Amino acid sequence: MAFWFSCDVAALCYPPKVELSCVFESLGRPALDELVHTISLGTLKVYQMYESFKVRARLNKLNTEHLHKATPRLWQRLVERDEDLGRELSQVILVSNIDFVVQVLDFLTIPHDGSGFFQKDVSAEKYLTEGWQQRVVEQFRGRYPEPLVKLYINHLMWEINKQAEVFTE
Repeated sequence: MAFWFSCDVAALCYPPKVELSCVFESLGRPALDELVHTISLGTLKVYQMYESFKVRARLNKLNTEHLHKATPRLWQRLVERDEDLGRELSQVILVSNIDFVVQVLDFLTIPHDGSGFFQKDVSAEKYLTEGWQQRVVEQFRGRYPEPLVKLYINHLMWEINKQAEVFTE
């Protein structure tokens, strides 16, 4: 059975839709800590995301130690609905786990360029049949951290249908 998370109405995160800051909040602070630990600074440099993330994270120096120490501040900004941070943070986490992304796209049979990026002329919606989120959770449970799986499910929903609700299982 799937459960859906909608941000608290008082938090002004409505109408219900996937907002990446809400996704992080639905996963919880311990999950954010776990996800931040998966970020590969070398991969960010390869994909030319290092500098933009350093600026978005408001870090003078971006290294593993500073990033881990900044996690409480990142959490606070996410709770305050910093959607730009939510978007960039989800992208750097997913790029750092690109092998996982490729495996999920392959599992869902969504055409991609082999590196986890959609082909420009592909409409991925038709590959996301009813219950796809739960199938992804079941397929990758135990192989990858649960917060990473749920983050990518929600990121896919955000890319495809910005009006979808946050998936929490």
